[in-house]
Amino acid sequence: MKKTVKAVLIFALGALVVIQFIRPDKNEAGYEGVDHFENETKPSAQMAALLRANCYDCHSNQTSYPWYAEIAPVNYWLADHVNDGKKHFNVSAWSDYSTKKKDHKLEEVIEMVEEGEMPLDSYTWLHGDLLENDTKLLLQWVAIARLQYMAQLEVSSN
Repeated sequence: MKKTVKAVLIFALGALVVIQFIRPDKNEAGYEGVDHFENETKPSAQMAALLRANCYDCHSNQTSYPWYAEIAPVNYWLADHVNDGKKHFNVSAWSDYSTKKKDHKLEEVIEMVEEGEMPLDSYTWLHGDLLENDTKLLLQWVAIARLQYMAQLEVSSN
């Protein structure tokens, strides 16, 4: 029995060492991808800083990785979170979204933040939650940014 446990532990340690050399791709295309989003939605300097600090890591093509992102299997877990976040809402792809999709994505941001689903618990455990004032500012800004798309959709439907 002891030999089996020892063999399993040695195998697990070996596998852990090997996966340190096999890394997922990093999400580091650059912040220029958020320019279109910011030019169109016009966040204040304070809001842009809030978005960069709390949203863009998972919802753009630029992630600022913490030190622990170099350690497997954490790097795989982070890569999965980033890819999933970008699948749902990617500000770097904002120029590719239709007006209807832009409006819908902003509507989803409001819903997810109001329902406490964003930021994810796994994010807040490591980085802390948004301050109550930051959350209010974010929701107000998104509601204002959304008005232009709602107006465009209303004009196009008439």
